[in-house]
Order: sequence, then structure tokens, then C-alpha cells
Amino acid sequence: MIMSMCRKICVTNRGLAVHDFSEQIKRVLDTEPYGIILREKDLSEEDYSILAEQVAELCHGTETKLILHSFPEVADKLGIRALHMPLHKFLEMPKMQKKKFSALGVSVHSLMDAVSAEKGGATYLTAGHIFVTDCKKGLAPRGLEFLEEVCRSVSIPVYAIGGIHEENMDSCIHAGAAGVCMMSEYMKLW
Repeated sequence: MIMSMCRKICVTNRGLAVHDFSEQIKRVLDTEPYGIILREKDLSEEDYSILAEQVAELCHGTETKLILHSFPEVADKLGIRALHMPLHKFLEMPKMQKKKFSALGVSVHSLMDAVSAEKGGATYLTAGHIFVTDCKKGLAPRGLEFLEEVCRSVSIPVYAIGGIHEENMDSCIHAGAAGVCMMSEYMKLW
């Protein structure tokens, strides 16, 4: 059960969901996370748009922020003002497009990435991967020192990602993170 008092963001992955995806999202929403990043990188823009509309409907009336991933046009079309991007795509976004969003998150994997994303207009970062995770098999985690360094180097909120679970999330907060992002913990909720 997901209990810590830190700010939690669910990062979706339909492939890991133990229930039908809509049912899984309902279960996630029952835990009242701060946000849901609808990641689903395997989908075309058209299919992503359909799924985003369904998830937006599920999130409607909750306190959970829906954050779309990689498709600014879909977010704009649906009136969703929170977007998460990989760094390279974020840096290519025109300034006028960035201005359409009140929350612009960027995934970072180095201190240089973090500084670059903040200078580019990011309003928050996800930094990782912090701990060993099946999502990054064979890649050594960057660890809590990396997280602490990123948090000290930027003035925007940083969320830890990668191998986060109930037993280690508080260590991320102690390292300076504003919260944590979790995929498996949420996609495997019963």
C-alpha cells in the first residue's frame, strides 16, 4: 500500500498493469496521487489522444493532476495544461508552444540536463534513475548523491524516479526531492 506523505506521481505503463488499464487508473486514483504522467510511449499520436481523453475523464473531479507525455498538440487539443517531455524534445519546442502549459516537466539524467531544462523553461524535473529498476535492466542507478546534487543545482521541484517504492521514498525526500515518481508500484496495485 502506498502510504508515505511525500508528493507522489504515477507514471503509467499499460504493459505492467495487472488489471484492465481503465480499472488500473481507477485504483491509482483511489490512492490520491499528486499526479499521473500518462507515458505510454509506444502509442501513435492518434491512439495516445484517444487514451488521454479516456484517462482525463477518469481524473475529472479528482485532485490528481493529469500530465500528458510527449504530445503537446494532444494536450493542447484536450485543454490539459500539464506536459512532460524528454529533454531533447523539450529543448526543440518553440517558446510559444511552451507558454501554453502551466506545468512543464522534463526527464533528466545528469546535472547538465537539469540545468539545461531549467534554463529552457521547465517548471519541474524528474531525475533518475535513482535505484535499481527492472525498467533499466543492466544500467547502474545514479543514486541519492546524484539526486541531492540535482536538487541543489536547480530552483524548481525535482521528483525522484527509478526503483522507488514505499521503503525508499523517504530517502529521496531527505535528499531534497519534492516527491517521487513510481511506475511499478502503481501499475501493480491490486
